[in-house]
This record gives sequence, C-alpha cells and structure tokens, in this order.
Amino acid sequence: MTTTEHTSKQFDTELEWVRARVLNMGGLVENNMWQAIEVLTSHDAKLMQNVITGDHRINELAIEIDDICNQIIARRQPTAVDLRTVMTVIKIINDLDRIGDETQKITRMARLLSEKNSLCLPRYKEIRHSAKLALNMLHKSLDAFARMDTSAAARIVREDEQVNEEFRNILRYLITFMMEDPRTISTSLEILFVAKAIERIGDHAKNISKYVVYMVNGRDVRHVTVEEIEREAVGHDSL
Repeated sequence: MTTTEHTSKQFDTELEWVRARVLNMGGLVENNMWQAIEVLTSHDAKLMQNVITGDHRINELAIEIDDICNQIIARRQPTAVDLRTVMTVIKIINDLDRIGDETQKITRMARLLSEKNSLCLPRYKEIRHSAKLALNMLHKSLDAFARMDTSAAARIVREDEQVNEEFRNILRYLITFMMEDPRTISTSLEILFVAKAIERIGDHAKNISKYVVYMVNGRDVRHVTVEEIEREAVGHDSL
C-alpha cells in the first residue's frame, strides 16, 4: 500500500467518524427536545434535570466535533466534496446547538408554568403537534445528511411551511384568549414563547436540509425559493 492510499483511507475514516458524531449529537438533540415538551404536561422535575444534563452533553459534542473539523482542515487540506462535507458538518452542529438552546427555553417556560397557580390554557395538544412536526423535520434532515439525499432535503424545506402555519394558528388562538380574559396574558405569553421556540427549531432543521444540498452539489441554496431548491435536487438526481 502506498503512502497516498494509506493517507486517503485515514482521511475517509476521519470523515466517517465525524459524520457518525454529528448523527449521535442529532439523536441527543431530538431526545432532549421531546423530553422538554413532555415537561410541559408532566411538570416532572427529574425530566427537567435530564434536559439540562443532556444540553451539557450536546455542548460538549459541538466543541469536540468542531475541534476535529478544524484539525482535518489544517492537516488534510480537503478540496471539493470533502471540503464541503467538513464545512457542512460545522454548519450543522451550529444549528443543532441552537436547537439545544431553544429546547432550554421550552424547559424554562415549562418550569414557570408549573410554578403557577393561575389559569392554565388548553393549548398543549397543538403545541405537541407542532413539536412533532418540527422533530420529524429534524430527524429527516439528519437522515438526508447521512444518505446525502438531496431530494429528501428539498422535501424537508417544503415541510417547514407546515410548522410555520401551526405557529400562526397557536398565535391567533392565544391573542383571542388574551383579549377575552386579560388574566391569561402572562400564561399565554409563556406558551407563545414555547410555540416560537418550536417554530425556530423547524427553521434550524430546514437549514440543515439546505446544507445537505450544498454538500452534495456545491450550490448554496440558503437564500433561494423552495421551488429552486426542488429543481436543484431533481437536477442533481437525474445526473
């Protein structure tokens, strides 16, 4: 085996390790978010602590993966798709870290709501539905990353419209509720913060799917329409 072949295999191994770590981090983020949503209705103090502990591990993984990516760039000087893969990983872990931050917001609001004796608004069913949509987007965006599937990535971008619509529905309901009974304003705003955090999580999942398109075909689609992303994905798949 030549030195070049040996080096290439080592590089491939490093890239596979990094991809696996990203998926591991993504799984932790998904689990943490679902636990935070469960806290809204269970008010489980142990579950709240699990979310906090999980976020610490997510932060540690983000730092670890980022450090390895910087080492790969410095040592290997990757080009073309390899460079895009490393850059995509750096972008993805940033969005995963942001999702972790939004999850912490949900947990804080859940704690505030659990400490209140005031009127509780019956909006958790819609919150859970919205969270399920956002979590599904996140799961599928990570799967698209693992499989380098641009068609799946394009579909995820389209799904973000559903999460946005759910947020608008919850917002309309809460505004009506506050107008009808001013005593619910404080609680309504806390629930609104939760709904907004979920909507932002959908945005981050959408970002991840866009990075997949960039990683595979080299085009930055962060600021183009959904239709253009879909055409880009179809065009690449037909090559």
